[in-house]
Amino acid sequence: MPSSAPFSVSSSAAGAGLAGAARRSLDAVLYSSTWLALAALGLTWATFLHWRVHIPPRLGGLVFAATLFLYNLDSVLPYKHQQAVGLSGRKRWIRAHRRELLALALVALGVAGTLFWLDDWPRLLGFSTHLLLISGLYSWPLVRVRGRWRALRDLPLLKVFLLAYVWAAVTVWLPALYLGRPLGAPVVLALFARRFLFVLALALVFDIRDYTKDRLTGTRTFPGVFGVQATKLLALGALLAAAAIAPPGLPAPTQAALLVPLAAAAVVIWLAEESRPDYYFALLADGVLLLQVVVVWLLR
Repeated sequence: MPSSAPFSVSSSAAGAGLAGAARRSLDAVLYSSTWLALAALGLTWATFLHWRVHIPPRLGGLVFAATLFLYNLDSVLPYKHQQAVGLSGRKRWIRAHRRELLALALVALGVAGTLFWLDDWPRLLGFSTHLLLISGLYSWPLVRVRGRWRALRDLPLLKVFLLAYVWAAVTVWLPALYLGRPLGAPVVLALFARRFLFVLALALVFDIRDYTKDRLTGTRTFPGVFGVQATKLLALGALLAAAAIAPPGLPAPTQAALLVPLAAAAVVIWLAEESRPDYYFALLADGVLLLQVVVVWLLR
């Protein structure tokens, strides 16, 4: 009988090739911030689903494109590529694809700008401007502190609160403004507070991921000041506070189901360690954000 070895070798090579292609595709989706932009779109969609309204496609596109622009712009900042610390697989991928990420950021900016004008958002330029300023100053070293130029993210303990505020404002207040709902309405405030605490808890996970890098660059974060275990407890406390804020008018079974994303986030937080692979943070921690819209969609 003829030997099957060549077939086995070719099958193994084909399998390895497919696995390699799948991994490269996954890296591209995760490290180009496409996955994160989908999470921002998902949370915005979840807000509309909470209020029994279909998400306007152009608004969804605006949120997706703006998130893609801001996070990829952050990835290609020159000073970040001069840092010698934290050269993880994610960082190596970003450095190797810096030009592509810059091109993606520029395309996303063009799309976001076009959708912004088409939907007559310039009438809300005041609201949008303060979010753009926070997002822009978050990474750009424009503030001088003790002789060193620092970005807002470098100010002690501040960055997780900035992230939580911007994400909650975009994914809750932006839909409220689109629908003409007062930002101070109880149903809006409750959802904003819940979203703020949810994102805050997950933002602390990324401080754990960046523990060594932040210490070497002099950035004072919660893990660096209070320790990793205390940071986990703080994040779990934020989730408990979010669970205690029930959106008005929802039946008890629905409120119970909305605890599922919080429970999943609690597991991710408790198991978070700096030594975890990049996929743990990029795929699971950010993926918990998408779980929110899945649960709300199933409950609609």
